[in-house]
Parts: sequence; C-alpha cells; structure tokens
Amino acid sequence: MPVGKLDHYSIRTLDIEASRKFYTEVMGFEVGFRPPFNFPGLWLYNGAPHPESYGVVHLIGVDLNNPAGLKEYLGDRDLDSLKGTGTVDHIAFSATGLADMRERLQRHAAPCRERTVPALGLHQVFFEDPSGVTIELNFPAAEAQRAT
Repeated sequence: MPVGKLDHYSIRTLDIEASRKFYTEVMGFEVGFRPPFNFPGLWLYNGAPHPESYGVVHLIGVDLNNPAGLKEYLGDRDLDSLKGTGTVDHIAFSATGLADMRERLQRHAAPCRERTVPALGLHQVFFEDPSGVTIELNFPAAEAQRAT
C-alpha cells in the first residue's frame, strides 16, 4: 500500500490552553471531535470538523498529576524533551491571506521571519507555537509584493 498525504501532527504540551489559543486564534483552526482517550487533549481541524477527518493537529495534554493514561497509550517521554521540533525542523502549510496572518501574528506578539523563495513564486512565513514547534506558511509571492 502506498503512503498517502500527511494526515496530522501531534504535540505533547504542558500548557494545552496556550496551545489551543494559538492554534485557534493565530492559525484559525477549530476544536472538534476527539475520541474519549484517558488523557487530556484536543483535536484541531482546518475548517469545520467532519467524520472523514481526524483533524490536522492533535494536542496531547500532559497531566502531571495523572500521567498513567498517556503513558499507557503513547508511552513515556522525558518532560525536558517537550520543547521545539527536535529532529523535525518545521511543519509547513500552504496558505493565502498574508496580510491577515501578519496582523494575527502581531496581535498575539508572535515573532516571525519572512522570505521569498526565488523562482518558486513562494513567500514563506516562519514562527513558533507555544511549545516551540516551528511552523512555515507558504503564501503566493504575489501577496507579499502587493503588501510592500
């Protein structure tokens, strides 16, 4: 069986509320259905949740007072490892609406780096979520040219 498209990515976090706020208010995702696992978490959808989807981002809450459910389901992790992307450098999404995203990042005091990739017609915006995961948004370069 061939590998298909990327389905979702998961983030273990000690601050699920900060992550929820970031992914809903900055990225524009929506909280939706999540199975009743024995550990805290949220599934975030890019658009309205629907039965054929598992969401695009799974937030996995680390409950320091009751870690058994998470350890049983996904295994244990050293708490010091819960920052950044580790060996994965970044997660990328295609996007439109560069001016709106710049405004949201500024409103949420989320620093970003931008650059246009020559010959690809691509303008990249890099920033980090509350857990230090680097996110790249790829906009049409024409949007960046209009904004200057």
